[in-house]
Amino acid sequence: MTDLVAVWDVALSDGVHKIEFEHGTTSGKRVVYVDGKEEIRKEWMFKLVGKETFSVGAAKTKATINIDAVSGFAYEYTLEINGKSLKKYMESRSKTTNTWVLHLDGEDFRVVLEKDTMDVWCNGKRMETAGEFVDDGTETHFSVGNHDCYIKAVSSGKRKEGIIHSLIVDNREIPEILE
Repeated sequence: MTDLVAVWDVALSDGVHKIEFEHGTTSGKRVVYVDGKEEIRKEWMFKLVGKETFSVGAAKTKATINIDAVSGFAYEYTLEINGKSLKKYMESRSKTTNTWVLHLDGEDFRVVLEKDTMDVWCNGKRMETAGEFVDDGTETHFSVGNHDCYIKAVSSGKRKEGIIHSLIVDNREIPEILE
């Protein structure tokens, strides 16, 4: 990877994906790797600016690398996810998902709740869940190994805050992480 010019880490529901981009400005080579696997390889591209579009993760999320000339032989590389800059995508994603990281039985687990669909992901796999109405809200039940888990959704009582989601594992609340 002698022509590696950019690396991004993209947090999606199924995990954090590493995107690497090689751009050979003398050879015209463009190579995109997702999680170390080659997704696109183009040789002898005489046009040094442009875009490369590919998909990332289990949901085949659309990603585009934009290649722009800055000055002379300097280039700028920007990543878009679903048509938004990576920064904007991550900002909007933080409003539509909750993420927790927990350590059980010597293993790390990353649990993601997609608030719009109520899908629950754990280490890259969508979980089988069972929803239940309770006195103060809802509970979405699932298992991680031999551990009983549920995500509790309760109203904050404040319109701006909306619904508060908490992950409970073996009757213990897990703190949320901000990605």
